[in-house]
Amino acid sequence: MINLYEKKTYAVFGNPISHSKSPEIHNFFYKLYNLNQKYIKIYLSKKNFLRNISFFFKKGGKGANITLPFKEKVFPLCNKITNRAKIAGSINTLKLLKNGTILGDNTDGIGFLSDLLLKKIVKKNFNILIIGAGGASRGIIYPLLKFGCNIFITNRTFHKAKILSKEFKKFGNIESITFKNLNKKKFHIIVNATSAEISNKIPLIPENIIRKETICYDMYYKERNTNFMNFCINFGSNNVFNGIGMLVNQAAHSFFLWNNIFPDVKKTIKFLTKKKKKKK
Repeated sequence: MINLYEKKTYAVFGNPISHSKSPEIHNFFYKLYNLNQKYIKIYLSKKNFLRNISFFFKKGGKGANITLPFKEKVFPLCNKITNRAKIAGSINTLKLLKNGTILGDNTDGIGFLSDLLLKKIVKKNFNILIIGAGGASRGIIYPLLKFGCNIFITNRTFHKAKILSKEFKKFGNIESITFKNLNKKKFHIIVNATSAEISNKIPLIPENIIRKETICYDMYYKERNTNFMNFCINFGSNNVFNGIGMLVNQAAHSFFLWNNIFPDVKKTIKFLTKKKKKKK
């Protein structure tokens, strides 16, 4: 295993993990603030993953990000859990505390809201449709409700949307809605929180809910437009975004938890965009 003692080491754990942009983002943060730290990605097998993450901390690791499929499974590793992680039911950030215990947090939701605010595309009382009732949705609902948005959840398996809306009802205005009833509502923002892109598919939503002013946001990120983004463009939306802003913002909130410095998000997104252009 890599020598963790030569400098403060942080990592992202997942399966798969080769696609992760987190090392590029965090190592750029370190350069910005001249920190003697490094950030690596580590592939975990689905067996003994808790033991392997624990080993990372025992060998000198200071903090970690957790990605699919482990976000909902690392709770037993944590001695302390933040309120937002408890509410989300998932953890994407671990921090080694001074007393040797581990703190579990979730920066996905605040990262998503931070990106919407940075882009100036969200206001209180906005109607937000979230497509999907899995872990990605769970992470973003609470911050949006707390901000004052009205949330509508739809899902191919509708009872999952109903369960989610019932669970979060105490935090604000949220309801489940079937695909066939979507055209009865007007949505300011439509968020794709499904994994449809991985299998090269598009969520089955009616195209007439997309208008010129509708903001369409795919939480999935890749270097070209996703199928969902193209679908929204084809049916008239002038405001289409991918998940790179959320990715950088959630990383920034993790970085802040570890270093008490909130990094320059705009500069980091610019750096990633320049890198992407050079590859073309």
